[in-house]
Amino acid sequence: MTDSVAVRNLSAAEVHIAIEWARREGWNPGLSDAACFYAADPNGFFVALNGTEPAAVVSVVRYGESFAFLGLYTCRPDLRGQGYGLRVWSEGMAYAAGRTVGLDGVPDQRPNYARSGFQLAWRNIRYKGVGGGEQVAGVVDLDDVPFSSIVKYDRDVFEADRSHFLRTWIAQPNAVRLGVIQERKLMGWGLLRPCADGFKIGPMLADNAAVAEQLLDGLLAAAPGQPVYFDVPEPNRAAVGAAAARGMTPVFETARMYAGEPPALNLDKIWGITTFELG
Repeated sequence: MTDSVAVRNLSAAEVHIAIEWARREGWNPGLSDAACFYAADPNGFFVALNGTEPAAVVSVVRYGESFAFLGLYTCRPDLRGQGYGLRVWSEGMAYAAGRTVGLDGVPDQRPNYARSGFQLAWRNIRYKGVGGGEQVAGVVDLDDVPFSSIVKYDRDVFEADRSHFLRTWIAQPNAVRLGVIQERKLMGWGLLRPCADGFKIGPMLADNAAVAEQLLDGLLAAAPGQPVYFDVPEPNRAAVGAAAARGMTPVFETARMYAGEPPALNLDKIWGITTFELG
């Protein structure tokens, strides 16, 4: 049955299907995720069909010449176990052929991903807290920072150039974008975006703990009384401690896994993951 299942790309107008299914799974997508994700790679969104109806979806967004990130992998609950998920997975992985592929998977799927060649790199922990606090001195609106500085910073913390995605991500409506500049140098930046439930911080990148805590406090202050989620790479123990010190508690986790040569990332500078769907 698997070979006979039709798979095609999702159009820009259809990416909301994958986002809505992610919401139903409890993954709490951002309100502007569909447009931002699609802009990253318009050819990277796939749907397996049951007749003419969507049955399973996956995104495999390609960055540069050697890296891709897989996300939004889910199947309609009433059609699970019938081969639709495997079919769309195969199509997505074929699109990433010859590249290292990353993903953030739920823990109980780790064995399945391992059978496809993915190996565990680290765990990410989603923390939940409540926004609020005083406005923070020493942070600037990211609109006042040259985009070239943001791209340059990002190349130290991500596997490939993603400037096209970042331009759209930073410009999404109703987001709060903060940076820290010291001696004319960008020392870190972070973004808070509205989601189906509350807000998420991501990314949050910083040269050191002092900068990171400035950014975290500034972003939390921008969502007074609202739920705020913060996806922290567990090996960054300072980030884990910063979240805990602000009363944030773990509510979810993912396994960061790679098929192919895993990238060498400076996790000390990664305090908050941009998004579990696109890396």
